[in-house]
Amino acid sequence: MQLRRRHCCTQIADLIFFLSLLALLIFLLHHIWPNIITGNPGLSQDGGLHPDKSLVNTSISIWTMFKGEENITSDGTQNLATIKSDTVLEKSKQATSMQSEEGDFNGSKIKGLFPYIINEPDKCSESLAAPFLVFIITTVAVQEEARDAIRQTWGNENLVHGVVLVRLFLLGKHEGEVGIQQQMMLQEESQKHHDIIQQDFLDSYNNLTLKTLMGLHWVARYCSRASYVMKTDSDMFVNTENLILKLLRPEMKPKTNYFTGIVVHGDKPIRDKMSKWYVSKEEYPEMKYPTFCSGTGYVLSGELALKIFTTSLSMRRVHLEDVHVALCVAKLGLKPVDLPNGALFNHWRVPFKGCKYNDLITSHGFQAKEIIQYWKLMQSNKTNCTAMTF
Repeated sequence: MQLRRRHCCTQIADLIFFLSLLALLIFLLHHIWPNIITGNPGLSQDGGLHPDKSLVNTSISIWTMFKGEENITSDGTQNLATIKSDTVLEKSKQATSMQSEEGDFNGSKIKGLFPYIINEPDKCSESLAAPFLVFIITTVAVQEEARDAIRQTWGNENLVHGVVLVRLFLLGKHEGEVGIQQQMMLQEESQKHHDIIQQDFLDSYNNLTLKTLMGLHWVARYCSRASYVMKTDSDMFVNTENLILKLLRPEMKPKTNYFTGIVVHGDKPIRDKMSKWYVSKEEYPEMKYPTFCSGTGYVLSGELALKIFTTSLSMRRVHLEDVHVALCVAKLGLKPVDLPNGALFNHWRVPFKGCKYNDLITSHGFQAKEIIQYWKLMQSNKTNCTAMTF
């Protein structure tokens, strides 16, 4: 009898042990096997954000990105209380592949590289007229005076009668006490002007590519009906009327696959580590850059925003944003358009002389007060200068 009881107990123990193993196996299959099949969400996957030593680590946790929808406000921005204080590294061994998914007007998914901190998702609402031109202007938090100068002059959204113009300033973020104070000021500025978009990456020169891709993502996601996009900087002077009325011409059918500006042919990477434009062989091993348009100011047709952005997701990024955009354009099988008059776009400061500013489209290297000064001079010359036909 005792032997039978021991045997019975042994069978029960074996059964319990077997059930325990079975439960453990089910747990492992459920929680680990999917990561083996699909990849850990924190690592790059095909078609996603690939590891790159020259990029940044996002400061938003995996939980916030994948489980923390409650931390995103109704307008698509992130609640400031959820912003992490972890350092965002400008040069990291590996960039995360975490992306935010948002549907465009057609219901398809367009993945952004980083979550928005400040956004203007309704600026190109379907209830409004489709914009003819969207300015995406790179800037940093301390350049509020320059942004105000642009709002008063060439970036005035009501500048050209009968033409819908949209102005957006592109920013990353800063860390620490200074970053917190700057963020509060940006929030106030955003509430007043509704022309700022910001994502959660370190705002630095080496992250200009991320900043430009943010602008292209915004156009593709929120303003896909725009005819044209111009990327430029906050130290630029733009003759918006010439750009719209003489070059792009609203009365004409919008161009497609159009990309133009200061077209640079046969430029070579600078390998001098002391140079601002230094690019290592590891980052870009080729001997020459593809033909590109200077990042000081280039124009592209609206549908190219989505094409360039999605193409960039499968490419290693170069921190020189104009080169990176050119690489995407080349991969699409396209080339920049050389304009007949090469002096229209300028990556240097053009002296104000005679009717010169009434003929050009861009000039570079301006302080805020100078933008206003030159704008007033150009406007006063209108009666004496007849703008050239491009």
